[in-house]
Amino acid sequence: MKVRLSKPEILDGLKKGQLTTLSQMITLAESSRPDDRLLTNEILSELMPKTGNSLRLGITGSPGVGKSSFINKLGQHILSRGFKLAVLAIDPSSLDSKGSIMGDKTRMSELLSKDGIYVRPSPAGKTLGGLASKTREAMLLCEAAGFDYIIIETVGVGQSEVAVKNMVDFLLLLLPPSGGDEIQGIKKGIVESADGIAITKADGDSLKSAKVAQAEYAKALQILKHSDEKWNLPIKTSSAVEDHGFVEILELIESSIKKQKADNSFTKRRNHQLISWMHDEIKTRLLESFYTNKEIKVELKRLEGQIQTKQISPIEAAKMLLSINLS
Repeated sequence: MKVRLSKPEILDGLKKGQLTTLSQMITLAESSRPDDRLLTNEILSELMPKTGNSLRLGITGSPGVGKSSFINKLGQHILSRGFKLAVLAIDPSSLDSKGSIMGDKTRMSELLSKDGIYVRPSPAGKTLGGLASKTREAMLLCEAAGFDYIIIETVGVGQSEVAVKNMVDFLLLLLPPSGGDEIQGIKKGIVESADGIAITKADGDSLKSAKVAQAEYAKALQILKHSDEKWNLPIKTSSAVEDHGFVEILELIESSIKKQKADNSFTKRRNHQLISWMHDEIKTRLLESFYTNKEIKVELKRLEGQIQTKQISPIEAAKMLLSINLS
C-alpha cells in the first residue's frame, strides 16, 4: 500500500526539486476525490507566491507534424544552456479508459537521458480540445519544483490552442513543409493565437519545399492580415534530423519574452491568464453541480424523452432544467 505524503512532506519535497514528490503531487492534483482536491487546493494556495518564474512555452500542430521530435531537440538546446525543463505532454487517450499513450516518452528518448528534464504525459480524456484539465496545476507544481522552462504540448490543432494560449507566454505553431494550402486550411483563431510559426522537417528532399513553404506561409499571412500586426508572425524552419533551426527559434522565443516584459504586456498576459483560470474553474464547478444534482438527473431523463417525441423543444427543456434550484 502506497504511503500518502503529508502536506509538510510535499512542500519540502517540491522545494528540494524531488521528482518523485512532484509526480505524486501531480497525480494527487489529477484525482477527483474530494479529500485529494482539498489537499491540492491547500498546497497550491501556499505555493502560488513561489510560482511564475519559469518561461511557459506552448507547442502545437497537426498530428504527424513532428511535435515530439521537435521538443526532443529543442529541449536539448534548453538544457545545454543550464536550464531545467519540464514537458507536460497532453496525449490522446481512450474516452473509456482515459489511459495515456506513452509514445511521447519513446520519441523523446534522447532528451530523457539528460539531467534536469522531467516529462509528464497526461491523458486528454474528455477535456476541451484534448487539453488536460489539470495542466495548469501541474505547471505551477513544476515551477514550485524549480523548473526554468515548461513546455506544454497539445494533441493537435483545434480548440485546445485557445485554452493553451491562456496558459503560456509563447505559443509556437508547427507546420509541415507542404505549402501555403496548409495554412489556408487552419482556422483563423489558431493562427491568431500563435506567437510564432516553425516549419518542421526542413531537411533532405524536403529542404527545398520547406523554404518554398516558408515564403508561401508568409504570403498567406499577408493575405489574411488586417490592421493587426499580429499577422506578421515570424516563420522559422527546423530539422530534428539534422538539428538545425533550434538556436534561432529559442532566440525568437526569448526575444519575444524580453519585449513583452519591456512593454509590460508580459504581466498583463499572466494576470489575464489567472483571471481566465478562475472563470474556467467556475464553469467546471457549475457543470459538475448541475449534472450531479439528483433532481436534475430525474428531470433530465424525463425531458429527454419528451424532446425525442417532440412534445417539447430543446430550448424549453433547457429553460426548465436551469430553473431548478441547485442549492
